[in-house]
Amino acid sequence: PPVAFPVPQRRAPVVGAFFDMDKTLIAENSGSLYMRYRYQRGEISGLELLRGAGAYLQYKLGVLDIRNWTKNMMVQFRDQSEAELESEARVWFDTMVARTVYPRAAELVREHEARGHVVAIISGATKFVVRPLAERLGVKHFLYTRLEVENGRFTGRVIEPICFEEGKIYWIQHFIEQQGIDLAKSYFYTDAIT
Repeated sequence: PPVAFPVPQRRAPVVGAFFDMDKTLIAENSGSLYMRYRYQRGEISGLELLRGAGAYLQYKLGVLDIRNWTKNMMVQFRDQSEAELESEARVWFDTMVARTVYPRAAELVREHEARGHVVAIISGATKFVVRPLAERLGVKHFLYTRLEVENGRFTGRVIEPICFEEGKIYWIQHFIEQQGIDLAKSYFYTDAIT
C-alpha cells in the first residue's frame, strides 16, 4: 500500500498589539504625575518640581538626552528597598494614575485579546509604573526600563538599554522573537514617533 505522509499544518501568524503607555493608555505623562505626587507629599521642593517640568518640556521638544537624564534620575533610588518602592508606587497609581486611563484604550486592549492577539505594554517607565497599569487592564506582557537591584535594594544603576527609542526596539525585538509574533500583521499604538 502507498505510504501516507502527514500534511504539514500551517500555523496562523501570531499577531501582536503593542501599546505605549504615556498619552496612549493614560492621558498624562506618568513622570509628571509622579513628580506632582512627590511634591504634594513634601518629598521634593518646588524647584525640583520645576526642574522636572523643564525636563519634560525638553523631552517634548526632542532636545533632552533621555538616557543620561534617566541614569541621573535613578541614582536617587540607590539603597532604597525595591519592595518599599513597589508598595509606594501602587498607592501613587491608585491615587493619581488610575483615573487617567483612557476608556477607549482599555476597550482596545480587550478587543485585541478577544481576537487572540498577544497584547503588550511598552514604556520607557519602570515596572513600578507599568505593572499596576498592566494588572488593571489584564495585560500579561509589559516591557519597561529596568533598574538594577542587589539583595532587594536598588544600586542606582539602570540596566541598558533603557526602553526608549533604539532601546525600545531592542526589547520589542526580543519579545517578538520569544513570542513568534509576525510584526507585519501586528498593531502599535502610540502618541509619538519616539
